[in-house]
Amino acid sequence: MKDPKYGTMKKKVVFYDSDKRYAELKVRLKHDGISQAHFFRGILTGYLSQDADVLNFVDKLKASKNHGNSSKSSIKKDRLLIKDGKQKAEKLSFDNEEIENIFDTLERENPDL
Repeated sequence: MKDPKYGTMKKKVVFYDSDKRYAELKVRLKHDGISQAHFFRGILTGYLSQDADVLNFVDKLKASKNHGNSSKSSIKKDRLLIKDGKQKAEKLSFDNEEIENIFDTLERENPDL
């Protein structure tokens, strides 16, 4: 049997918290009209994609519990590296119009394709 393609398997993420906080979470989610799965997937997506709003909260979290690399200078350095990386990625990537122009040029130069 062939192994499934990486990134297609479902994995369960579980953690425990108090019954009170769980009830409060359910009430807040109901109030906001968001499912628990949608909420956690959204937060995870924001964290993994390095969304600035989520990272600001993570910085507060790290500072409040002294978790991770939480010095002000290291947090500032991390944010500058992320910002620099995003700017470089934007400079190197093509927008949709540029991609379309490339295909148009290829089509003109190679009508047999």
